[in-house]
Amino acid sequence: MSSPCCVDWCSTDAARWAVEHWHYTRQIPGGKLATLGVWEDDRFVGAVVFGNGATPMIHRPFGLAPEEVCELVRVALGDHRTPVSRVLRVATKMLHRAMPGLRLVVSFADTAQGHNGAIYRAAGWVYLGSAAQHAYVVGGRVVHPRTLYSRYGTGGQSVAWLRANVDPNARRIVTAEKHKYAKALDPELHRSLALAGKAYACVGGVPNSTDGSRPSGGGESPTPTLQIAGDMSDGH
Repeated sequence: MSSPCCVDWCSTDAARWAVEHWHYTRQIPGGKLATLGVWEDDRFVGAVVFGNGATPMIHRPFGLAPEEVCELVRVALGDHRTPVSRVLRVATKMLHRAMPGLRLVVSFADTAQGHNGAIYRAAGWVYLGSAAQHAYVVGGRVVHPRTLYSRYGTGGQSVAWLRANVDPNARRIVTAEKHKYAKALDPELHRSLALAGKAYACVGGVPNSTDGSRPSGGGESPTPTLQIAGDMSDGH
């Protein structure tokens, strides 16, 4: 029998701990975040993190305002029994209840990590296709475009500008593709999103039911509940 599961708001510090221990990136994104913790039998087993995401214009393809769209940026779970899809269903409902103006959540499954988005399909998200991503090699390191934008502004995403001002050997590279999924939070948008959905061809023929999580033991004691408004406003 599955252990009783609780999903509730948690501090950013608790979510960061989960990401650093159980997510392949080992790093929580910057910016404004909404963080929910997951407990089984009062044992902290991970966190779900929503934020602005890595794409500043993530709202544009949907014809929505920036404040109507967010990204599911991390699902960081250790040893757990509750299906990840169930955790996502509860987390998105809680997010929408706290932010009724939010209409859509977007997430990406990174094929470079062997992820294909099985957890999103199981949770009823709509598959919107896949596309190759790009990054930059600066100072011998692969750097995400948003990181360069944060450091240098719009010039940070120009190879010519980077070569002239940062690294004469800077270059743009194509990285592994990512599968894009979306979850509509209101009936009207759900209908239009379903029409835009695409058929999914299983990558490698092997579904991945643990995208974004890294099995591990241990955990953190339950943290005091935080209101979403406070966490989204200051990112701490």
